[in-house]
Formats: sequence, C-alpha cells, structure tokens
Amino acid sequence: MVRPVTETFFASPQITAEAMAQLAEHGFTDVICNRPDEENGPAEQSAEMQKAAEAVGLKFHFHPLVHAKLLDRDGIARQKALIEGAEGKVLAYCASGNRSTVVWGLGQAGEMPASEIMDKAAAAGYDLSQLAPMLG
Repeated sequence: MVRPVTETFFASPQITAEAMAQLAEHGFTDVICNRPDEENGPAEQSAEMQKAAEAVGLKFHFHPLVHAKLLDRDGIARQKALIEGAEGKVLAYCASGNRSTVVWGLGQAGEMPASEIMDKAAAAGYDLSQLAPMLG
C-alpha cells in the first residue's frame, strides 16, 4: 500500500519485486529500500529488488535503517539527498513505512514547519508527534 506523504515522496510497507512495474507505470523514478536485508527473506533481498527495479527503468537505492540509527544525521542527510536528487516520484519502503517517513520528516526539519511535517505524515497514516521537539 503506497501512501503519499507529499506530491513526490511516498512511503510504504515492504513491496514485492513484481510491484516495480506498477511503480514505473505510475510515474515513479526512484525506489529507496530502508529495510535491512536481515529483515527479509530471499525474494525481498535488496539485490533482488534492485534487479526488478532496474529492469523497468527505476533507480534503486539501498539505504537500510535500523530503529537505533533513525536519528543519525548522516542517514537523514543521505535520505534527503536521494529524495531531492530524484527526477520524479520517490517511494521509500521498510517494514511498515514508518522508518521511511520518520527519516523523511527529520530531513524536513527547519525547512518545513513541524506541524506541516506531522500533518503530512499523519495524512499518510504515520504518527510523528513523538518527534515534535526535533522537527522544529
């Protein structure tokens, strides 16, 4: 279930390799995998997902995030750069989409009002209220 957070950034739970063609058909250009390979079975490993993405013309970025490292500035900066460097819509996925949305929100801190970050995340089904002090 792909959830729009902004017009160009979307988050979702784990997707399948077969979903890559649908993403390409719907104007996505980039897919960010925020789920470490250790959390997935063979069919969802990053190498398999990358092959499927590239086969339909999508750029695939493996940027695994674990809960203990969500506040890491380098990880936040990398995710932000991947999103900003995309030429079209970006889908970031993890187990539920929450990690992907948290890191997106932290990357928007200081550029977008905290209330707007939380509202956009909430509209997509993700609660970032616990991050309010870090969002601005």
